[in-house]
Amino acid sequence: MSQADIGLIGLAVMGENLVMNMESKGFSVAVYNRTTEKVDAFLAGRAKGKKIVGCHSLAELKAALAKPRKVMLMVKAGQPVDDYIEQLLAVLDPGDVIIDGGNSHFPDTTRRTAYVESRGLLYIGTGVSGGEEGALKGPSMMPGGSPAAWPLVKPIFQSICAKVEDGTPCCDWVGENGAGHFVKMVHNGIEYGDMQLICEAYQLMRDVLGMSAKEMSEVFADWNRGELDSYLVEITRDILAFEDTDGTAMVDRILDTAGQKGTGKWTAIAALDEGVPLTLIGEAVFARCLSAMKEERVVAAKLFPREIPAFRGDKQALIQAIRQALYASKIISYAQGYALMRAAAKTNGWNLNYGGVALMWRGGCIIRSVFLGKIKEAFDRDANLSNLLLDPYFAETVKACVPAWRKVVSEAVACGVPAPAMSAALSYFDGYTSERLPANLLQAQRDYFGAHTYERIDRPRGEFFHTNWTGEGGDTAATTYNV
Repeated sequence: MSQADIGLIGLAVMGENLVMNMESKGFSVAVYNRTTEKVDAFLAGRAKGKKIVGCHSLAELKAALAKPRKVMLMVKAGQPVDDYIEQLLAVLDPGDVIIDGGNSHFPDTTRRTAYVESRGLLYIGTGVSGGEEGALKGPSMMPGGSPAAWPLVKPIFQSICAKVEDGTPCCDWVGENGAGHFVKMVHNGIEYGDMQLICEAYQLMRDVLGMSAKEMSEVFADWNRGELDSYLVEITRDILAFEDTDGTAMVDRILDTAGQKGTGKWTAIAALDEGVPLTLIGEAVFARCLSAMKEERVVAAKLFPREIPAFRGDKQALIQAIRQALYASKIISYAQGYALMRAAAKTNGWNLNYGGVALMWRGGCIIRSVFLGKIKEAFDRDANLSNLLLDPYFAETVKACVPAWRKVVSEAVACGVPAPAMSAALSYFDGYTSERLPANLLQAQRDYFGAHTYERIDRPRGEFFHTNWTGEGGDTAATTYNV
């Protein structure tokens, strides 16, 4: 066999499925795994008779690859990636490409890109979304790193990724150093938000309206035929319809404690670093943290018992209001996520194509939805759009949803049903659309106790003033600064 087109290290489920995907698109793949028994088992099983070369060492992997060599890492994020980079630098040649396809934190990718380039090689950090099925059938891919590496991997990546209706691939170059992994991180943060919003809609229907899992499945099936058409709504429909062996809804048998791998937390931290109010995704992360406190919640529930009153209103009207609240909140989640990407692009010198990002998320990934097409159209109308709420389509859509949104959040509060993401989204909307916020009082407080100064509405922006509030503080002011 002639030399392979690409190498892949890490034969867990995602790695194996990506290899099978590449091979099915006509590419030959050389594979290596730290425990070489996995290589042998893979070649004797799924890879049997295919254009897949098994390697028992990195030297063998190098020998099996055509120049310039392209080696993709599908290993656990963190130290294992750094360890493999060192091992690969010892065997590969200048001009070869190392690709990290894991969920690495973007500052690590920025550091690694600079380091690998300093050694004469090229580096790509690419987000890969879509889970096991996406890896096999077509994921969404978000590559960034060394620009010179993109033409070398573009034919492979754009062949194996998902495609939208017109055949456009859900993969394109995102930007330098850590840009690809940053965009993937924001994708995952939005995923946290979408999932939490769906869970809040589910809890409102379950606890306020007393609906069964089967009834809710039918509602989500209906929603999936409209503007909420998406992968997450689709699988929620299927989950709610799934029954255990005795006919009980499987979802009712699952313990209410959620796990997380850290990408949502990274997104919230990045927002704090950039000074972007990413409130909805932050609440989605905290909701998972709160869910993990199961034992404490059981004790607290006994200490503060409450009974949700029987719903006396129009059930179908509230279901439709929940749909509108879910859609409006979803718009806020993406508006905040895109604001974070815009701020980080300015900080890091990335030239992000925001409409292109929506297109990359349009298929293959976990947050894929019809809705993303509307975001692409918004950035086609205005490439410099600062917030999705300022786009005509999203402005009119949210306006139409506001009454239902307020009704749903009010119902949740009145019944004692937590809706942290929906209510945070509504608070952000009310704050963002308020010409005057109470921060004038906050600035007075800061100036009172710390002489931090303030600006005046009757003077030009950029002029700062200090008041001697107590008559004892004098005229000395602290340095003006923003974190």
